[in-house]
Order: sequence, then structure tokens, then C-alpha cells
Amino acid sequence: MLELDLSERATRRSRTKRWLVRYPRALPVGIFLLVAAITVLAIFAIERSEAQRSNAQLASRTTAIASALERRSNASSAYLRAGAALLATLDDIAPDTFRRFVSELRLDADYRGAEGIGWAMVVRPGEFDAFDQLLDDGAPVPAQFYPAFTGEQPYAVPVTFLQPDTQRNRRALGYDMFSEPVRRTAMMEAERTARPTASGKVVLQQEGGAEQPGFLIYMPVFEGAPGGRRLRGYIYSPFNAQDFLSSALELEDAGSYGVTLYHAAAAPDNVLATTTTEEVPLDQRSHELVTIANSPFVLEVSRADTGVLSGLSMATLIFGLLVASLLMLVVRMLTQQALEDEASLVWFEEQASIRNSLTRELNHRVKNTLANVLSIIALTRRRAEDVGAFADGLDGRIRALSATHDLLTNSDWGTTPVEAVVRAELLPYTQDAEHAVELSGPEVELAPNDALSLGLAMHELATNAAKYGALSQPGGKVSVNWQLEGDALVRVEWQESGGPAVPAQRGRGFGTDLIERIVAHELRNPVQLEFNPDGVRCVLLIPVREPTEFAIRASEAAAKKRLRTADLKG
Repeated sequence: MLELDLSERATRRSRTKRWLVRYPRALPVGIFLLVAAITVLAIFAIERSEAQRSNAQLASRTTAIASALERRSNASSAYLRAGAALLATLDDIAPDTFRRFVSELRLDADYRGAEGIGWAMVVRPGEFDAFDQLLDDGAPVPAQFYPAFTGEQPYAVPVTFLQPDTQRNRRALGYDMFSEPVRRTAMMEAERTARPTASGKVVLQQEGGAEQPGFLIYMPVFEGAPGGRRLRGYIYSPFNAQDFLSSALELEDAGSYGVTLYHAAAAPDNVLATTTTEEVPLDQRSHELVTIANSPFVLEVSRADTGVLSGLSMATLIFGLLVASLLMLVVRMLTQQALEDEASLVWFEEQASIRNSLTRELNHRVKNTLANVLSIIALTRRRAEDVGAFADGLDGRIRALSATHDLLTNSDWGTTPVEAVVRAELLPYTQDAEHAVELSGPEVELAPNDALSLGLAMHELATNAAKYGALSQPGGKVSVNWQLEGDALVRVEWQESGGPAVPAQRGRGFGTDLIERIVAHELRNPVQLEFNPDGVRCVLLIPVREPTEFAIRASEAAAKKRLRTADLKG
């Protein structure tokens, strides 16, 4: 079970690394986007909760302000009811009696928001002269009935008294409120229900031509008459809508909210009063129906949308971005580590392959070299007359192999120039002034095995020349010339001159066997060896192979390239 668990863990780890290597940029970005999406969802939930809480607060504030408005209107209605009950008991409503009644109400302390309390008696046709006389006797300043009675209505309801006595209120004295449709509708509804009734949106006469909206609350006053009651007039209160709203907000502070009061419906033409100074989004508005003196009003409480995230949302956003960035950095580091591990594994595999190739190549070259050495030993032993001669011949030939090996090692076992091989073997003789050594030919590169074979041949020819030929006496000369024959062969010619005459009858030596057998076999071309009287001549045909990159070196270069690519991606 333990081995199975370890195997499963290794498989999962390997699968994870494959994903990291396959998508080095996608995984960090994907994790960042995932955490960012979760953060956005969290912020959305927080903002939604905040919006719900804000809407609840807005609705609560709207209800509180509506209640304050109703309390103000109920207080006004209560005063009007009391006044109507009092006036209904009086046979004659005199100015001083009405003034005392209003002063007892203490309007300045308990009745804020109203312009005052007024009495408007019903004046029927034929009673206008008596009304003018009453107005002259009771008004503090000269006043008269207006506008002129046209007879379209059964009676007029002019403002008779209005307390407190202020410059604003004096403007309304004598005004026939029944002549104006909005006021007339409210008065008729009050007469029908015998309850305080508010009018719609009007401009009070007190405004003196200004366009500040207001409304009035009417309470009918009846007197007994044969067959039923008879309308005597109205006790009423005029309200500047803005003052009325402000007085209600003294009871319930609006705070940072905007408040707008409409009559009947929330429409621009029905605005009575507002504290809102700027436009706010519709989703930040709360409406509530308010009944003021038996008439419908609409209260709107609004709040400007700042468009800024809440403190909790900002903290969540910053924390989410920090977490997302940290996770992206961690995954990026893991990805980079996975890429480096992958590159390292590839490099180790390449190194293992290189070691195996080097081992096989070394084994092959050692076998070839030992085979050549064995052949040289066998031929040297066969031709040697004593142990000294055997040792001297073997030593020279092994040194020739060593010199050529040095050339190949210096070239990393790549191609070696023909001139370098020839010059290495003839170097001991080029420093002797009694002999002449000439080398000529183009730049030609040989493969490692071909260079070894050429080096052996040059060594045997030079040794033979030093013992019996042109290099054995002063004035001798050796010329080595090479030329390309086509694209596949190089022709190397050895020519001796100026040395002792070559005897026609001579024994076959080791050098001859080595050149004609070993060298010819290695070069896969016949060797032309001539013992002419004026000097030895040897012609070698060596293949020129197309140079290619060493397989091991190419693999190593590819591994390094992959490592550089991984670093650039990181």
C-alpha cells in the first residue's frame, strides 16, 4: 500500500509539473483571474448587502419624515377643528374675538410652518355691501373684496380675518378663494366631509406675485337652520410648502438625505417643496404616500449615489488583489522551477547520451588503435633481426601514431589539415640544413581515421628516406605535393631526389607491407609505391569526407539551446 501511495503521489506530481511546463504563463494568469473573480463576486455581494441596508435605512427615514409631516398636519387640523367648534357657537364673529382665539393658540411656539389661521365667511349675493363694511371695520389697513364677483358661483368665500397680523397676511384680506378652482375644490370637499381638507398646489396671495408653492387646509363652520345645517364659512390655515416641510424636518432630521414633497403624485409639476439640490439616481429614491388633512401627498426621500465602494468592499478588493498577486507569484515561481527541472532532466538525459556515445566511440577507437598497434608489432617482429632493431622500429612507429593523435586531440577529433599531418612527421628533418623538404598543396581537411593512416604512411616513408634514401646523405631532397581530384579524393605524392641510387634488387621491408596493406586498407584506395633508381615515389589517394557536426557536440548544443529558451520564457 505504501508503494502504491508513493506511486500515485509521484504520478500526480508529474502530472502537475507537466501542466506547469506546458502552460507556463496560462496557469499563473488563470489563478490570478480566478481569485480576482472570487473577489469581484465577494464585492458584489457586499455591495448588494450594503445597497439593501441603505435602502432599508432610506425607507426607514422616509417613514419617519412622513410621520413628522402627518404630525404637523394633524396638529393644524386639531387647531382648525377647535376653531370651527368655537365659531359655530358664536352668533357674531367679531375681529377682536377671532384675534383673542388665535393668540391663545400660541402659533409661534406650537404651530410652526403655517402662515397663521384665517376666517373666510360665506358671502352670498346681496351681502357684499355688509361684507365690505365688516372688512373696513375689522381690517387693520384698507382692504376690499377681489376679484369681482361674476355670479358664476352661488356665493363667494373671501378672506375676512387672518392672524397673526403681518404684512404678508394683509395681502390676502378680501381675496375670494372660492373663485379659484383648486381652492374651491378643497372647500367643497371639506363641506361634504365636514373634516379638515387640504388643497392642491397653489401660490398663496401672501407671496405677492412670487412663485413659491403652498397649500391651504380648510375646516367648514356650520350654523343650524330650518331643515338642516347651513354653511357659514371656513376657518383655514395657509401654508408655505417649503416652511411646512422645514418645520416637519425639525421633528425628524433628514440627515444627508434629500426630501421632496409632491401633491397627489410624484411628478415635476406637482412639486411643493424640496431640500434636494442635485439630481440623484432613481434607485436611491424612496416614496411614501402621506395623508395631510384628508388629501394625498407623496413624500420622496433620496440620496446621492457617490459611486464609491464601501469601506468593507475596498478592504476586500485590496485583500483579494494582494492574495491573487501572491498566488500568481507563487505559481509563477513553481512554474519557473518546473521549467528549470524539466530543462535539467533534458540536460542530464543528453549528458547520459553523450557519455554513452563517448564510451562507444572511445571503445571503437581504442580497438582500432590496438588493432593497428598489433599489426605494427607483428610486422616489426617479423622483419626485425634482433631485439634492439625490434624495439627501435616499434618505438618510432608508436611515436608516429602518438603525434597524429596529438593533432586529432587538438582539433577535438574533428577534421585535420593534410599539411599539419605531413609537417608533424617531417618536422625532425626540416631543421637539418643538409636536406631539403618541400611541402605544397591546397587547404584540405581529413577525417580522423584518414589522418591517422596518412601519418603512418608519412612516418614510414620518412624513416625509409632517412635510412636509405634522400634524407640519408647531404644534398637529398623530399617533395610532398597534394592536389584535389574531384570532390571526393585528395592525391598525395611523395617524391625523393638527390639521394643514393635505389638498387633494383632489394628485399621487401616492413614499411612496404604497412603502407600497401594497412594504410591502403584504411584508406580504401590502392597505394602506388615505386622504387625508382633516382628516388622513391609514393602516391596515396585519400577520401575527402563531407564535414558534419559531431553528433555528441550537436546534442549538447541542442540541450543548451533548450535551457536558454526556458530561461527566456521565465
